[in-house]
Amino acid sequence: MAAESLQERIAALEERVSRLESVGQEPVSQVSRSEVFWALEGLRERLAGNGQVLFTGVLDLPTGEHYEWQQGAVAEGLLEADWSEHAAPYAALGHPVRLTLLRAVLQGTRSAAELQETAGLNTTGQLYHHLKQLTAAGWLHAEGRGHYQVPAGRVVPLLVLLSVVVPAGNRTTEE
Repeated sequence: MAAESLQERIAALEERVSRLESVGQEPVSQVSRSEVFWALEGLRERLAGNGQVLFTGVLDLPTGEHYEWQQGAVAEGLLEADWSEHAAPYAALGHPVRLTLLRAVLQGTRSAAELQETAGLNTTGQLYHHLKQLTAAGWLHAEGRGHYQVPAGRVVPLLVLLSVVVPAGNRTTEE
């Protein structure tokens, strides 16, 4: 009886994998829309009208820290806002060393000395220049003398921003 149950479970998993692999090869209407766009369908059910944007995430970092986050906005308000007021946080991400530092902090490297080594910087002046840019923009927070952390409210948003530039093969289905 246990063997039958296991075989049934394997068959069900194989069927689901087959359906998931076929996404993009056949029209969405042939694959259950609620399976492919489960987050989008949930957003439509919860919010009336069109024009909402939502991002969310649940993750455990290698450090053992756990984050759950969701943020939504009405598209009309976003389109009417003065985007130039938000240039500094994006500008702070526009340097490879800063992205290396952020990734290292999320993976558990927290001390300035370790961060300097990880980023391959020759001087502490170079390191602190980049750390200052990241802390001023809110991407890092100093948690004591020479130790840094990505604030909880920035972990998932940072990963969402990075996921936008991930090659298409690593993304979820788009409509």
